[in-house]
Amino acid sequence: MQKKLCGVEKSMKINNKLFEFLRFAIVGVVATGIHYGIYYVLQKIINVNIAYTIGYLISFFCNFYLTSYFTFKVRPSLRKMFGLGGAHIVNYLLHMMFLNLFMYIGVSKTLAPLPVFAIVIPLNFIMVRFVFKSRKK
Repeated sequence: MQKKLCGVEKSMKINNKLFEFLRFAIVGVVATGIHYGIYYVLQKIINVNIAYTIGYLISFFCNFYLTSYFTFKVRPSLRKMFGLGGAHIVNYLLHMMFLNLFMYIGVSKTLAPLPVFAIVIPLNFIMVRFVFKSRKK
């Protein structure tokens, strides 16, 4: 009976991680949509890098609260916000590097964010999960 319980517990942990990843994906889609929508409108009237940064910052705050409450079901805190901010500084630099690289090689400024998202978002999950799932609360 003990072994079966361990198997059930293992299965529950796997399911929890799967659902956690799915919730992360939903939040990511929402945050990415906010980011791209703001960028798409602003890039027509201001510098592309500034438009991208404004979209990134607004989506960051939406992402933080959704990630706290929905993805990992924890209360937001300044500690977590600064931890997420640290992860997002690296993330932001990767975004800007790839955005400018794709535009440099000829991808239109309207479409350049799309491959950036595809490259950078999976890396972001690892960093964000570390911040929100750290043992010290």
